[in-house]
Amino acid sequence: MSLAAYASDVPLGRMGRSEDVAAAVSFLASAEAAFVTGERIKVNGGHTLG
Repeated sequence: MSLAAYASDVPLGRMGRSEDVAAAVSFLASAEAAFVTGERIKVNGGHTLG
């Protein structure tokens, strides 16, 4: 599968960027995420929905 085909299959319509992952990591490392435990967070633009 080409990257363009993959990106067209992602609900947000684009490939992920390193900034997308960095934002999730930054949130999880922050005090705002202090009550988040035992979760698997998928940073994939909704590609695995359904």
